[in-house]
Amino acid sequence: MTIKILGSGCKYCTTLFENTKTALLSLGLSAEMIKVTDFAEIASYGVMSTPALVIDEKVISSGKVLKPKEIENLIEKAAK
Repeated sequence: MTIKILGSGCKYCTTLFENTKTALLSLGLSAEMIKVTDFAEIASYGVMSTPALVIDEKVISSGKVLKPKEIENLIEKAAK
């Protein structure tokens, strides 16, 4: 599983990255986590507001900082 956090590197993006790590630990899963800060690459996903969460190249969420429990649910759905 590859998880990308799209954003400029602001505090919201950092919080989403940390919350995603927490969710993975809670689930006992490991994933490759990548921070994407290049605006051209972010735009290629069709994301207009950051931070955004991308799991296996699919945009799952954008424009909000999800809580770890919310991310856990999204990861579980994506893993099916």
